[in-house]
Amino acid sequence: MKILLENIKELIQVEDQPVEMVKGKSMSRLQTITDAFLLINDEIIEDFGKMSEIDRILLADDFLMEIDCKGRLVLPAWCDSHTHIVYAGSREKEFIGRIQGLSYQQIAEQGGGILNSAHLLGETSEEQLYEQAYARVREVMQYGTGALEIKSGYGLNPQSEIKMLRVIQRLRLTTPLCIRATFLGAHAVPAEFKNNVSGYVDVIINEMIPQIGGEGLADFIDVFCEEGYFSPEDTERILMAGMKYGLRAKIHANEMAFSGGVQAGVKYNALSVDHLEYMGDDEIAALKESNAMPTMLPGASFFLNMPYAPARKLIDAGLPVALATDFNPGSSPAGNMNFIGSLACIKQKLLPNEVINAGTINGAYAMGVSNRLGSIAKGKTANMFITSKIPNIDYLFYSYGSNLIDSLILNGEIQF
Repeated sequence: MKILLENIKELIQVEDQPVEMVKGKSMSRLQTITDAFLLINDEIIEDFGKMSEIDRILLADDFLMEIDCKGRLVLPAWCDSHTHIVYAGSREKEFIGRIQGLSYQQIAEQGGGILNSAHLLGETSEEQLYEQAYARVREVMQYGTGALEIKSGYGLNPQSEIKMLRVIQRLRLTTPLCIRATFLGAHAVPAEFKNNVSGYVDVIINEMIPQIGGEGLADFIDVFCEEGYFSPEDTERILMAGMKYGLRAKIHANEMAFSGGVQAGVKYNALSVDHLEYMGDDEIAALKESNAMPTMLPGASFFLNMPYAPARKLIDAGLPVALATDFNPGSSPAGNMNFIGSLACIKQKLLPNEVINAGTINGAYAMGVSNRLGSIAKGKTANMFITSKIPNIDYLFYSYGSNLIDSLILNGEIQF
């Protein structure tokens, strides 16, 4: 089936020569076409250009579904490269605790945090877990998201971690989004291993990874490299074990302090290093010698009232930056990429053009799919959203309390 979007006020993030990512000064550059058309053929972007050139496709095509986009913008769908949306229940009691002054670490010490989610997940059936996660996937689609990376990490034992990953695989099969799965067994240390972290690392390496790798349940492997969780040495052991099963590294690093996680991720060729609230010259130097995508999660900084990652500093150093929601029950219980873009503008001083690059092509790179998603280019998958009538792209982040997404197209099919 062919779909024609016509009279597009502005077609955003178009590429004549597709790239894997954008970085440094290039992040502020965004190619657009005003008064544009775009032609979708089945799942693929077949053509686009100025409305004045539309005759070249009208003469050749026998059937089109036509969508009038007058006054509206068209952008590639968001690529949210860091989420934890497969979880059980919620943690609003901890939200109240933070209002009353408890820190993230204090809540964890009182039995809350990740261990609380692990307890809830252990009591939840796979079917119930899927139903809850499916509803969240449908929710993020309403905000224009077309690709998700979803992590495990609320199981913390072989049975529950595998249950999570099987739910992620089911979501991949039953939703129209591009979904990538990440094994994050090293998200926290279970209570029974409180004084034996290396013993839990042994369980991850000897029991979890072989089954997960053998069944093809994950694309990536991740570690929460922070003091009180997993050391750089623990991290390296886990990443090395994952590599043997074809699981490429990702890293949670430097959220609470300088942890050495960035350097460990770079050493093991991590596709992305995420959080990065604490960054110094050594971390920046390491990233400049790597192919890792620095990924910022301003929703967690907002919700936890923590420092924001120095995105401006990284871009000015010539590095790329991606943005993601970190959608999870404890530190960022929301999946609205448009609000994440507003936070990045307001709190991290990114320009709207930089936000779009960070949430589309660079997010796609952080998921290993920038060859087919993240931009408007001929031959790429037709994943895009149509805004409501707005004056310009800046308005999308200026009007942070409004959902300005009118329509979503994934794999060439209209979702709403």
